[in-house]
Amino acid sequence: MATNTTDLVVEPKFEAEHNDVAKGSQFDADVQFVETYDAAKRKAIVRKIDWRLPPFLALLYMMSYLDRSNIANAEIEGILEDLHMTGIQYNVATSLFFVTYIVFEIPSNWVLERYFEKRPSLWIGTICICWGILMTMHGVVHNYGSLLALRLVMGAFEAGYTKFELSARVSIYYAGAAVSGAFSGLLAYGIAHMAGVGGYNGWRWIFLLEGIATVVIGVVVLVFLIDTPELPCSWLSDEEREYCRRRLEVQDGGRASKTSGSVFSWKLLYHVLLDWQIWIMAFVFWSNTIPGYGLKFTMPQIIKNMGFTSSNAQLMTIPPYFCGGVSAYVFGRLSDKFHRRAYFLLIPQMCLVVGFAILFPLAPKIEDHVGPCFFAVILVCIGLYPIQPGSSSWISNNLAGPAKRAIGLAWAFSLTNVGSIGGSYIYIASEAPSYPTGFGCSLGFSLGGMTAVILLSLAYSRINKRRDALDVDQIRQQYSEEELAKMGDRSPLFRYVV
Repeated sequence: MATNTTDLVVEPKFEAEHNDVAKGSQFDADVQFVETYDAAKRKAIVRKIDWRLPPFLALLYMMSYLDRSNIANAEIEGILEDLHMTGIQYNVATSLFFVTYIVFEIPSNWVLERYFEKRPSLWIGTICICWGILMTMHGVVHNYGSLLALRLVMGAFEAGYTKFELSARVSIYYAGAAVSGAFSGLLAYGIAHMAGVGGYNGWRWIFLLEGIATVVIGVVVLVFLIDTPELPCSWLSDEEREYCRRRLEVQDGGRASKTSGSVFSWKLLYHVLLDWQIWIMAFVFWSNTIPGYGLKFTMPQIIKNMGFTSSNAQLMTIPPYFCGGVSAYVFGRLSDKFHRRAYFLLIPQMCLVVGFAILFPLAPKIEDHVGPCFFAVILVCIGLYPIQPGSSSWISNNLAGPAKRAIGLAWAFSLTNVGSIGGSYIYIASEAPSYPTGFGCSLGFSLGGMTAVILLSLAYSRINKRRDALDVDQIRQQYSEEELAKMGDRSPLFRYVV
């Protein structure tokens, strides 16, 4: 990988990075150190981090998404019949996970920032083990109430990953989420044939084995997941760790931001909760989560409605998810290469619109239109999976200061998962196979997401143009470095990524 992993995002540009300020400050020294650092050494740092961080995080994302969505595989293997559940009760079970997921998103992120800032592997590994245990318990439930309780508690233990979504390589992690869908279908196909082993039906083994695998991965994470490069480690030299540290300080506007931009305050929380860009970006997220989770929890049943058996329907979920994973990675790389976000969100959203526009009129007679409908499902997955990494990178680019970025991302993803709850209800069992509510709502939110991207792009461009007209020397005379750092993305020297 050729890009620098230590700049985990395509950064918002400060004028200081273009050497337009008076020389002599510590910030200028950091900028000069970073910009003149040997290119060959940068690539060496990239390779080291690339081998140690993205694969682990992709695996974590894969297991996270696998465990929250495998209930869809269990649905067509008989969980509704065994637990005497109705279609609407299944919708409730899928949605309750997101209730505690939303509630614990910000607290979990606060715990990570407050107590595990230097050792995030300890927190991530612990919650991974806890949700794996809860997933295993799904396999031994005997009634609807116990299933609901487990879904609620599991949501609390999965709410802790926003810190790592600051990376431009977030597309790799979300590709792992797409792969989880394909892997889930393959696993479900094999595990379902274990029906009767130990006296358990096949859907119980899906939860038991995937839960045990998650616990094992949690233990591995505790031991092997790397932590902040600021800590002494055997795989980075002191000079390389210094480069990583100073590079991130330059990205956040200088060392003053260490004290002014990384400390939580109620005033900061108030500003984050009312930040205009997060609320508009929520519609971009909802164009992913409402159609995405609705489809994820229903895709095996949709494919089964095409005329496939339950086992073959599990296998037929693999191609759509595989294409989604490839799409997430490709669009993520292109977005970084061209340093643009909006374009590479609009194209996937257009795929969503076209896909759902095909499914909406053809689904009532889906068995007569298997080819076009299956193509549409693939097209929808191609559109879904680049949106989350693209929008995550975009909002993190444009929230300046470690504390605001951490709280802002947690808040953004809490809003995002409100959409996940809605997505859990739009595919109504009694409307099968046409699902007019599901396909219609998905089409509408896809169009809404496109509108939000266009509005954000225009707003960012207008603000940048207005700030470009300001006199940099005059700004430097008017404000100290610490004052500018406190302003974060409201600083006149800050430029939004478009």
